Amino acid sequence: MSEEIKPKILMQICCVGCGVFVVDELKNDFDEIVLYFYNPNIWPSTEYDRRLEEAKKIAEKFHYEIIIAENNHSEWLGMVKGLEGEPEKGKRCLVCYHDRLEATAQKAKELGFDYFGTTLTTSPHKDAVIISEMGLALENKYNIKYLDRDFKKGDGFKKSCQITKELNLYRQTYCGCEFSIRK
Repeated sequence: MSEEIKPKILMQICCVGCGVFVVDELKNDFDEIVLYFYNPNIWPSTEYDRRLEEAKKIAEKFHYEIIIAENNHSEWLGMVKGLEGEPEKGKRCLVCYHDRLEATAQKAKELGFDYFGTTLTTSPHKDAVIISEMGLALENKYNIKYLDRDFKKGDGFKKSCQITKELNLYRQTYCGCEFSIRK
C-alpha cells in the first residue's frame, strides 16, 4: 500500500500568533511546512527583533524550520516612497503585500517547494481578496502554486488571538511599519 505524498509549502509569516494558528490549520494538508520570516516593513528594529525572536521560539517549540530573510528596511522604504500618508489597506499596503508575496514565491521556487502562502489573510486589517489576486498572479509568473486561503474565515483571527494568549506570546498593536504605528 502506498502512502499519499503531500506537498511542501513555504509560508510567509509576519507575526507569531497568526503563524501558529495557520500552521496548525495546515498540518494535515502538507508534508512539510517551512516558515519564511520576510518582513522588511517592520519598524523599529526593536519591534522587528521582538517579532523575529517570537517566531524562532515557536518554530523551535513546534519543530518547524524557519528561514529568515535579510531585513532590508531601507529598500522597503524606497518601494513605498510617496505613499507614506496612505491609510491602512491603501496603496502603500498593496506594495507591501506584493513585495512579501513575491519574495516568498521566489524563495519557494528556488528551494523546490510545491506551494507558497502567507499568514497575512488572518488579519481583519488585510484585504484577503487583493492578496488572493496577487498570489494567483505570482503563481502564474513563477509557476508555483499559491495557497489561496482567507484564514480569517471561521473566526481565524479570533482563534489566532486565543492561541497567542494561551502560549503567552507577544501580540503587536500595529501592522509593523512606521506609517501604521501612528494610527
